[in-house]
Amino acid sequence: MSDYNLKQEVSDQYSLRGRVFHKIREDILNGKYKQNEELKEAAIGAELGVSRTPVREAFRQLELEGLLKMIPNKGVYVTGITAKDVRDIYMIRSLLEGLCARWATEHISKALMDEMEENVYLSEFHESKGHYEQMAELDNRFHEILYESCDSKMLEHTLRDFHQYVYRVRKMTLSSENRGKASNHEHKEIMEAIKSHDAEKAERLANLHMIKAYENILESGLLDEF
Repeated sequence: MSDYNLKQEVSDQYSLRGRVFHKIREDILNGKYKQNEELKEAAIGAELGVSRTPVREAFRQLELEGLLKMIPNKGVYVTGITAKDVRDIYMIRSLLEGLCARWATEHISKALMDEMEENVYLSEFHESKGHYEQMAELDNRFHEILYESCDSKMLEHTLRDFHQYVYRVRKMTLSSENRGKASNHEHKEIMEAIKSHDAEKAERLANLHMIKAYENILESGLLDEF
């Protein structure tokens, strides 16, 4: 086997592992698998059309993330995201997103700045029409733009994970008319602070944005579902 073919085979193998890991992780986070539910290697492998090996490896990685618990001689059980996890994530995000906004103020490109402005205006349009699915997608993209603009792969990776962990509760929150409108307004303020190169203000607003988002989750009773 040539070096090229060997490298391609290794690349495909890791790509398969990655796809299996991300699919199971997504299913846990979107609520397909409930807390304390047992997961079977064979059943998931059959569903995804793969052998048990990449499923087993995904289980190990998900256990490291705290989303699964592997109990010897018993099975693999979903830990998932608890109400306390949601609180912890938002408190941590409030600090890290503030730092991210500060760094984005210093490093954002013109292309990403233009996209952020367009994102805010599109969000306002869809909010006025009650298009909550589009609002959730635009909310995701706003934060991705922020992460891409901070010029730190470590911070970007960490925030992307936290953002994904609470996707289900964020989506439910944005379906609220009041929170959707308030969130758009907060995004606009963050965008304007970044555009005006006010790093201190951008950090403070991004920090406050996460605090308000969590307060809304508490008021809405959404954590009762966790």
